[in-house]
Parts: sequence; C-alpha cells; structure tokens
Amino acid sequence: MTRRKISPVEIKRFRKAILDYYQSHGRRLPWRNTRNPYHILVSEIMLQQTQVGRVIEKYGQFLSAFPDFASLALAPLRDLLSVWQGMGYNRRAIALKHIAAEVTTYYSSILPSSEELLLNLPGIGKATASSIAAFAFNKPSVFIETNIRRVFIHFFFDDRENIRDADILPLVAKTLDTTNPREWYYALMDYGSQLKTTTQNPNRRSAHYTRQSSFEGSRRQLRGKVLKEILATPSITESLLAKHAGQDAEAIREVLDQLQKEGFIKKKGKRFFVS
Repeated sequence: MTRRKISPVEIKRFRKAILDYYQSHGRRLPWRNTRNPYHILVSEIMLQQTQVGRVIEKYGQFLSAFPDFASLALAPLRDLLSVWQGMGYNRRAIALKHIAAEVTTYYSSILPSSEELLLNLPGIGKATASSIAAFAFNKPSVFIETNIRRVFIHFFFDDRENIRDADILPLVAKTLDTTNPREWYYALMDYGSQLKTTTQNPNRRSAHYTRQSSFEGSRRQLRGKVLKEILATPSITESLLAKHAGQDAEAIREVLDQLQKEGFIKKKGKRFFVS
C-alpha cells in the first residue's frame, strides 16, 4: 500500500492545530517541570500501561524514597515494591532498579543521552529509549506511543483501517519540530489524550490495537494480591496466602512459582518473603 504523503501546507496546518490546542489546554504534569534525566526516566517507566492520574499519585512518593540512581540501586527490593504498590506491572519496578544499578556502575550515575546506549539498559525498548532522548535531552528522536498514534490516525488516515505504525512513523518524522522536540511531543500527547474523549477512538483503526482484558479476576490481579500479602506479612505460608486471597491452592502455587522465577520473592521452608 502506498504510504501517505503530506505537503508543506498540510504540515503547517497540522502543527498549528496541535500547538494552538497545547497553548490553551496543555497539561501541567510534575515530570514536565524538571530536566533531571533520572526523574524523567522514572516517569517514562511509570507511564507505561498506566494512567496519568495514578502515576501522579506515585511519582513524588517514589522520588522522595529514591531520589537518585544510587539510592534506587541500593534499595532493598522489599522497600522498592512497597513504594510501587498500586502501580501494577511490578516488573517495571525491578527494571528501574536494574537500570539504576547499571547507570551507577557503568555511567557514573549519569543517564546516557544516546538512544543506542539507552537501548542497552534493562527493560528499555526502542520507543522508550526515543522518548527518554526527547524528554530528558530534547533530542529530535522519532517514536510512537498510544496518544501520538491516535493523533496521526485522526488527521491523516481518516479513510483507512488496519493502519500500521510503519505507515505513521514517516509522518512523525516529517512533522517533527526538531528545534524543540520535547515541547512538540508534549503537545502531541495532550492532543491525543483529549481525542479519546471527544471522538470515537482512532486507535481502533490501528493494526496494533488490542482491547485490554479485564483486570478484575485476572491473573495479574491475583499476582498483585499475593505480592501485597507477602509484603504486609513477611514469611507468610502458602495456605494462609490462599485463605487471604480467596483462591484455591493450585492458583496460588502457580503465582508463587512465577514470582519466584522472576525474582520477586524467595522461599524458606514453607514460608515466602520479599528479599
């Protein structure tokens, strides 16, 4: 399929629409008020698969507990997961700790600014490396996340279905404000955020769109419950965990096995704890 091309006039009109909206309705978010790369890294990892409102609640608390790479690298896992409680996707907390350890050990506690080096850090993929480069270092990197995808589908693919990110990325690059990419991406994301409340979600026409499964009653919810119980009651037994979680022993055992393999918990005798 022929990729969408845009004229200089379209680019100018598009930029004006996005920036006009941002000037009037841009969100004031705490991680936008800093140029500290560590703070921005934390926010980017937190924002993965998590609503902005929940991140706002945890962001300040997290930075108070772990104000820099060194303190996070040295933090006991139990303390880290206790602060992270309520965020979900606890693997991100462990990834942050591993990132902090590598940055402290190999980069003298200074987050590297190049996308290539960022990609080498644990738990950082291409989109996250590019977003960190843009927001922490104002580099003209090119990336897509859910709000940005929504904007480009809305403006440039109104007559198409099954739109791939490969079709969108050249337009992201073409329209990018290379003089101030940080602010431009803020504006794009804010415009995309409001689109989901004012139009039928354009992302449903993306080839990458999947409806998020229900959290209630999911294995993810059970993992969270089990970890929360172990944090609250160190050295708890499997049978007591099953009782507190209201689940059968087999389901609890499967979750415990997973959590052990992933490094969240340890077992001593019949009891479980977070190291």
